[in-house]
Amino acid sequence: MLAIPLLLALAAPASTTLASADTTPINCDNCATWNRPHAPFRLVGNSYYVGVEGISAVLIADKAGLVLIDGDLPQSASRIADNIRKLGFRVEDVKWIVNSHAHFDHAGGIAALQRMSGAKVAASKLGAQALRAGSASADDPQFVLGDVTNFPRIANVTEVADGEVIALGRIRLTAHYTPGHTPGGTSWSWRDCAGEVCHDLVFADSLSPISATGFRFTADGGARVAQFRHSIAVVRALACDVLVPTHPDASDLFENQAKRGKNRKRDALIDANACRAYADTADARLTKRVAEEQADPSASH
Repeated sequence: MLAIPLLLALAAPASTTLASADTTPINCDNCATWNRPHAPFRLVGNSYYVGVEGISAVLIADKAGLVLIDGDLPQSASRIADNIRKLGFRVEDVKWIVNSHAHFDHAGGIAALQRMSGAKVAASKLGAQALRAGSASADDPQFVLGDVTNFPRIANVTEVADGEVIALGRIRLTAHYTPGHTPGGTSWSWRDCAGEVCHDLVFADSLSPISATGFRFTADGGARVAQFRHSIAVVRALACDVLVPTHPDASDLFENQAKRGKNRKRDALIDANACRAYADTADARLTKRVAEEQADPSASH
């Protein structure tokens, strides 16, 4: 894959995206902090970070078009679009938008970005069902009836199977089902080659066992926990030179990006152990959560 030049405008134009119902802000305790703007930057080759300060989104470029991973909050859509433009690309050239999981902070901006670009949207089978509903499913650990964190619905969603590859030009983006944080959770991997230099990248789904009050991961006798541990093992085993988690603070993504260029012999953003470390942290958190539930079966989490 030929490297596509990074074109950072000295004075990027303000967003020309018109206000729409699909960009109506969602208010949550963390939303304002999460949605602070963050300058886009190249990960490696033709892969770029285009998300906001607290929620990741990644753009993969090819002469045949662009692929976007996640849409963040509804109010993030214009910032993601502006970041795409700052890199010298056109939002209208986004051909696919894929989703990690159907929560308001990762799927909320997809409807607006699909409207801006005309892109196809893809997700896992259960993820696609939630995207069409505009809500987390009833068996989602964070589901709450009447929850104000619903997000704009997406009518047309392509369902991708576990291990299925989305192809665009030379881009080969593979879906890896990683349920646990949500029933339809999906991590995405791809190989980025600029000339003869290739790197394996992973957009890792959230693997945190957080939930609405009253939800218990151990309530079904262990099946959900076993499924969650399998998902963690999937991420641990992926070829992974560069890790981008759904929330950048779940790794040292920004810190390592800031260190780039300080060591001529090593790119701080490239870490073949990153996915293993991410999975190990997730495994420890799940083990702690299971122990808490087993120690006090009547506890409400």
